[in-house]
Parts: sequence; C-alpha cells; structure tokens
Amino acid sequence: MADTVQQLLRERLDDSAPAVKYGDRVWTWSEHLGEAARQAAALIAIADPDRPLHVGTLLSNSPDMLTAMAAAGLGGYVLCGINNTRRGEALARDIARADCQVILTDAAHRGLLDGLDLPGVQVLEVGSADWSSLLSQAGELSPHREVAPTDTFMLIFTSGTSGEPKAVQVAHMMVPFSGVALVQRFEVTAADVCYLSMPLFHSNALMAGWAVALASGAAMAPATFSASGLLPDLRRYGATYMNYVGKPLAYVLATPEQADDHDNPLRVAFGNEAADRDIAEFSRRFGCTVWDGFGSTEGAVIITRDDDCPAGSVGRGFPGVAIYDPETLQECATAVFDGTGALANPDEAIGEIVNTTGSGLF
Repeated sequence: MADTVQQLLRERLDDSAPAVKYGDRVWTWSEHLGEAARQAAALIAIADPDRPLHVGTLLSNSPDMLTAMAAAGLGGYVLCGINNTRRGEALARDIARADCQVILTDAAHRGLLDGLDLPGVQVLEVGSADWSSLLSQAGELSPHREVAPTDTFMLIFTSGTSGEPKAVQVAHMMVPFSGVALVQRFEVTAADVCYLSMPLFHSNALMAGWAVALASGAAMAPATFSASGLLPDLRRYGATYMNYVGKPLAYVLATPEQADDHDNPLRVAFGNEAADRDIAEFSRRFGCTVWDGFGSTEGAVIITRDDDCPAGSVGRGFPGVAIYDPETLQECATAVFDGTGALANPDEAIGEIVNTTGSGLF
C-alpha cells in the first residue's frame, strides 16, 4: 500500500478514468498527471540546488492548483499553500516564512504581489506566455528526491486564531493515512466525484478532499464555494462527496428551500465545525449523510463524532487526546450540565486539549 503522495500519484499515471472536472472540460488521471510531471520537471530545472525547493501557490481553487499539488507530489519537493486572503506585509511575511524559491500565481492573484519585497523569490504566472514557454522546454521528470513517508509534502498555514499564522509541516504519510480512512468509512470508489470548494491551501481540503480522491481514484471538481451555486454544481458534475469546514452548511441552508432539493447526487458531506441543527437540516434537505469532526492542522489532535455522542458535542478524541488543567497538569473532570443545559462545573472541566501520547500524527 502506498505510504507517500509520490507513490499514490504514480499508481494513477496510466489511469484513463476522469480525474478533474472543471467547466466543460474533463481531464483523465493520465492527462492530469502528465501535466503535473511536466510542471515538476520545469520547476526543478530552474530551482537553486543550494536552497530547499519550496514552491508556493497563490492560486484559486482550480485545475491549476490541483496540478501544482500533484506536481509537488511527483517531483518530491515541498508545496507551500499561501493563503490568498492575506495582503501586503502579512502576505510577504508568509512567503518569507515558508522560504519559497518560487511562487505560482494566476492573473486573478498576481496583483496581490505588486510592490512586495520578495528577495530570492521567482514569481511565475500560470497561463502566461512565459509560463507556456517554460513548460514547453521541460524534459522528462527526474524527481528532486524520492520521498520517505515522514518527509514534508506541504506547508500549510494555520488560521491564526492564537496569533500570526504558523506554517505547519504536513508529512507525505498523512495524505494516504487520511484518504484511505475516509475512503473506507464512506465507501468512496473511482465512480465517485469529490467536490472541492474549500480552499485547497487549507488542511481540511487536503486531508478531507484531495486525499480522498487520490486514495480512491475518484474525480475532483474544484470550485469556489457559493451557497447558491452548490446545488447546481453538485448536479452539473455528478458530485457524490464533499468536504467542508466552518459554516458553509449554514450558508447553504439560508437559501430558499426548493421542492426538488433532494434531487441531487450527493451521498456524503464530511467536515468540521458545523452546528448540530445544520447537520440535521442539511442531511434532511439534501438527502445525504453529514459527518462532522475536528482535527488540528498538525494532526496532533483529532476528534470524531459517533452515533451516541450527546447533542452539541464535537465528539470523542482519538486515543490519548484529553482535556488537561494547564496549572495542575491533571486531566480535567468530566463536564456536568444542569437542567437548563448550562455547564455546572466550569472550574473543574475546562482546560486545554492535549495529546498525551506526544505529537500524534504531527
């Protein structure tokens, strides 16, 4: 069984099944990975061999982003997912912190880099004449390295809820680990279509979306999330699986309900942070199964729901994940709720989530 992204992708090099659906175009896995291999060869050829080969992406959810991800996997270099909502000095700081040699961007995002001080960074605009010329000169792919499971595949920035975003190292082995687990749980096959509308520079899209397609051979439909556009997209692409993070289910539910909402191919929605009401309503309205859980970007803390979790619960932690008092270093007491649903023992039950076995999958 493959234990790196590089191995997973190589298994699909000759696959004639659909890999990417976007607009009116469909790429097979063979076509998609052929483009990725050419991109990887071109970038390796222009890289400074005396520096770590880190390639940043400032791109939309598009075939270009999927190609960049696959190119990094096949090429054995590190992809750096640059958050395209960052601006100015914060954006420049992220690029510097990720030690990017190259930034791949598109016409929609190229202007965000104007005026930024980016020493030692080559900025390449995909789709431009210069980009096409670079690709046309690429030879056969000779990977930057043959990767090991613990080698870094991607740097993903945290959301910054506790300070400036931090670049987290995501190891190659995390992708097949996550993908295979979800494929088995939801019985995803090559006949499925994974709808990828969450930002592909985020760990949710990587682990709960892209990884599922790679592990199963399912097609991918990259998109920019739209509450009103979700259902038409699901129908257009025949999407059977989708990932989410945050409040997208709530935004979709805020659109007017239609009598034919059930008439769609979606089987499973898997993600993080949805409210109980939204989980139940989305399942009812669109005739699918919604599973919700929580995982830190690093993979050190993973929490999943099961059928007997109390209402409002995020779920149960993986083995070793528990709540500890940061002062006493003792595990907190189990929460107790009064008749109104209010927490009755906050002083004893509130603490910090930790993995007592160490760094978990990080």
